[in-house]
Amino acid sequence: MAVPSNTYLRYTSIGVREDLANVIYDISPTDTPIMSSIGKSKATQTNHEWQTDALAAATTANALIEGDDAAASSLAPTTRVGNFTQIVGKTVQVSGTLEAVDKAGRKSEKAYQLAKAASEIKRDIETIITANQAKTNGTATSGARKLGSLLSYITSNVSKGSAGTNPTGDGSDIRSDTTTRTFLESMLQSVAQEIFSDGGTPKILVVPPGLKATVSGFTGVAAQRYVTGAEPTTIVAAAGAYLSDFGLISIVPDRFMRTTDALMLDPEYAALAYLRPFQTNDLARTGDSDKTQILAELTLEVRNEKAHGGIFDIKAA
Repeated sequence: MAVPSNTYLRYTSIGVREDLANVIYDISPTDTPIMSSIGKSKATQTNHEWQTDALAAATTANALIEGDDAAASSLAPTTRVGNFTQIVGKTVQVSGTLEAVDKAGRKSEKAYQLAKAASEIKRDIETIITANQAKTNGTATSGARKLGSLLSYITSNVSKGSAGTNPTGDGSDIRSDTTTRTFLESMLQSVAQEIFSDGGTPKILVVPPGLKATVSGFTGVAAQRYVTGAEPTTIVAAAGAYLSDFGLISIVPDRFMRTTDALMLDPEYAALAYLRPFQTNDLARTGDSDKTQILAELTLEVRNEKAHGGIFDIKAA
């Protein structure tokens, strides 16, 4: 059917306003489960240190002779542990014109970009503390200081592939990975028992998304109930907790950790120590633009690595 002659159409009209939604849709994940669950403390030097200690092993030989002189017990010193601070940050530079023009979805380009940068830094921190990263002091010429990640400290309570090796445990070196194995429930149970035997209480099991479904299939997960009444039946295929012989362990997925690791943690015995908390600094203007830097300087404080454990070199069933 032909359009009537001289009908004025949208295709040739001038001056029609654009239809641009005043919302910016972004589904990039910003949840950082380990960073959000562990503690927060204060660092006062770029080499942040703390001490650990342990009681002597329990023994049946503790029997004193009646009337005997008191002999001094053998005493052991504390262990001094440390980690270097790492500076994380981003710089936003926005022209005066861009800040002044009318924009969709945000009033201030500078404020919008700074908010994005802050979320990106948090994601970076979560990635750093779960990476296989050793601490390094750096120099003015050889590179930046870097903090040692969880993987560079956890050595006591570990399930790993046969050819994998643990780090020394002081943060100065990394794990050696090997061929992956199927993630089995027995591995989880073994590490939980080791942590308990060392005096810890495993509270959370942090796993990458690809291993979350594997854990949900373990027979020891906590009982699941879903009351629907007259509503249609709901299939519950996920588990939020694992009921072990040594307590209830929350199962937490983490998008930013390595795909071959599962970390069993007691958040009480880990913290982020800030030398400089998150701050926003306006930098000197050198032209027609605003330059702003957002940064923080922090390190990971693994208060006692025996409170934690790891299952490494694993893959989904």
